[in-house]
Amino acid sequence: MEDKEILEKNDTINETLENNTDENAASTNAPEVSEVEKLTAELAEQKDKYLRLMAEFDNFRRRTAKERLELIQTAGKDIVVSLLDVLDDCDRAEKQLNSNADIAVQKEGIQLVFNKIRSTLQAKGVKAMESINTDFDTEKHEAITEIPAPNNKMKGKVLDEVMKGYYLNDKIVRFAKVVVGK
Repeated sequence: MEDKEILEKNDTINETLENNTDENAASTNAPEVSEVEKLTAELAEQKDKYLRLMAEFDNFRRRTAKERLELIQTAGKDIVVSLLDVLDDCDRAEKQLNSNADIAVQKEGIQLVFNKIRSTLQAKGVKAMESINTDFDTEKHEAITEIPAPNNKMKGKVLDEVMKGYYLNDKIVRFAKVVVGK
């Protein structure tokens, strides 16, 4: 119940009490006293309900704030745990680089690590943005520089990608840094 409603009820009770004391200044009847007691009891009950409701809301607010803080602190846990496997593969690849002189085997091992990190990120909803030979879009691209286009069809299009852009579940998490033809 709102404070306004409680104040209105309190005013009503006070008016009733004043009217009763004016009318019955000389004599008091049992039914009128019981009505005052009823209103006083109802007011006390409403105050109690109000206090309980406020305490319950305060507890809810504290609990929600605590849950939100915990969620923020552990939000990246899932992705970090999945990338630990890739880190283990990087450690194994580093050992192989130090112990094996065969370049073809080293290259193949490193390629496997790269593929694993790409597939792990893709499984978590990360997708690379395709930018080269597309129209320059300020919503997706950040132009690093403009260079003369090799032909008229390439004007206003992305000629080179300096840094890839990425989506996370179809939301841009990093804009692509690109070179645009002018």
